[in-house]
Amino acid sequence: MGYQSDVEWLAGFCKELKIPFYVRESSFDLSTDKRKSPCFLCSWNRRKALFTLAHELKCNKIALGHHMEDILQTLLMNLTFQGTFSTMPPKLLMRKFQMTLIRPLCLVHEDDLMELSALRKWPHQIKNCPYENLSGRTQIKSILKQLEQLNPEARYSMWGAMSNVQKELLPQKAEIESTKDILKSNTDDDRNQEPSVGTTK
Repeated sequence: MGYQSDVEWLAGFCKELKIPFYVRESSFDLSTDKRKSPCFLCSWNRRKALFTLAHELKCNKIALGHHMEDILQTLLMNLTFQGTFSTMPPKLLMRKFQMTLIRPLCLVHEDDLMELSALRKWPHQIKNCPYENLSGRTQIKSILKQLEQLNPEARYSMWGAMSNVQKELLPQKAEIESTKDILKSNTDDDRNQEPSVGTTK
């Protein structure tokens, strides 16, 4: 894909922990579907490779490394670009694939992970994704930081809001559709009215 990690170091790290280490490389051709962004195609292909390997190894769970900021940024991205109140849940059962996704780091702050990485002297990626600054996530990350400048507790408020949705205080789909019909009807009536011409003596 677009980025590259230090595979040799990762292999040695897993060996110290006595954890089996597997590497799968995948790629995609942007010309195959120009309607999709590079980020979508990359994510889809990486996820496909993960599921394929998990099935080969007869695993029933895949642990992903998303931290709290990742989840809150996705929430803001879905609100902004998709019009949905959704994000990446800590646990997601994929019935179609007979697989469960878990995110054990969902409550961990990115700054804490960076500090731990510096203390342990873990190496950075060899090559970052060339498209990372072209996605909306970079801008959304900046917006999240601005929200925390307004309110240092903003992340906790947003996290709590995900399990505190007060539907009775939000427009319902039927109400929205009814309002659209009324507005459309009024607009059509206005267009159909003949303009009156007044005369003065």
